[in-house]
Amino acid sequence: MKILLISQMYPGPEDPDLGVFVRGLEEQLVARGNDVERAVLDHRGGGKRRYLALARDTIAVTRRFKPDVAYAHFLVPTGLIAALGVRAPLVVTAHGQDVANVGSIPGIRAATRLVARRAAAIVAVSDYLRRQLETKVPEARGKTEVIDCGVDLERFSVTPAPEGGPHFLCVGSLIERKNVVRLARAFARLGEGTLTFAGGGSLRTQLQGIRGVGLAGVVTYDRIPALIAASHVVCQPSLIEPFGQAALEAMASGRSVVGTSVGGHPEFVPPDAGVLVDPTDEDALVDALRTTAAMPCPNPAARPAAEAHDVRRQAERVEAVLARAVRDRRA
Repeated sequence: MKILLISQMYPGPEDPDLGVFVRGLEEQLVARGNDVERAVLDHRGGGKRRYLALARDTIAVTRRFKPDVAYAHFLVPTGLIAALGVRAPLVVTAHGQDVANVGSIPGIRAATRLVARRAAAIVAVSDYLRRQLETKVPEARGKTEVIDCGVDLERFSVTPAPEGGPHFLCVGSLIERKNVVRLARAFARLGEGTLTFAGGGSLRTQLQGIRGVGLAGVVTYDRIPALIAASHVVCQPSLIEPFGQAALEAMASGRSVVGTSVGGHPEFVPPDAGVLVDPTDEDALVDALRTTAAMPCPNPAARPAAEAHDVRRQAERVEAVLARAVRDRRA
């Protein structure tokens, strides 16, 4: 198939970690013999004008490439650009914030409904997100499938436990949704081991000075496997997590996880691979840290659970959705 990939997030020289999950799926689609051209934004910043540039690029690539199908990541604005600028059948993946924006930002609901009507199929990265989308956008009902972006099982491999500990790791932005302050308080109450935050954000100052807490700052994606290998447990107790890529990558590395009960984690974290908590319950979070620290490392249940989400398998499933969209249009 000739696939036009359209995304507002894609790795570039200035932002090599931007949308790495999009590139991972693209690489596997190419490995399966598909011809993929892209119209993407590969850096942050630039305001709304950058979406005009993306729209112009989408139209130009479409005219030159003549794709069989358009595959857009994020409902709005990327899916809207594809819906208005590409005549080929359209498949769109919803990732989370694009669904959260429906009803909270003026005009997004109408734009998302237009995209849903135009799309041959919609992919949601979790069943939790599918339910949210179909509740907000009736046009998505009956055409939404659940396929996450998967994990590269070669990049994230099982490694021996580090010495000492317990060593906890949290990968993600230091923002309220990621629940990092409550996690730090729970760790302080646990009173043992270390907790490393890998990421930047506005809450950094509230984490400074807590005994045992380390702030690694923003790290490149290439460093994540080593950070996981240096930990016993990876924590992602977000207030809401539409899927939970960091938890999946940790499990692929044989690590137990502390996850959230709100979002996608319950769909792939079994009880013997981690503990899911009410993210607002600090007492439960303390207990979860204690429980996961006592789990074996590497955790023999974690890797098998992650293997069901191999990025190669997920790309195969996405390819089937794209191929169906092409067949239905030709029929």
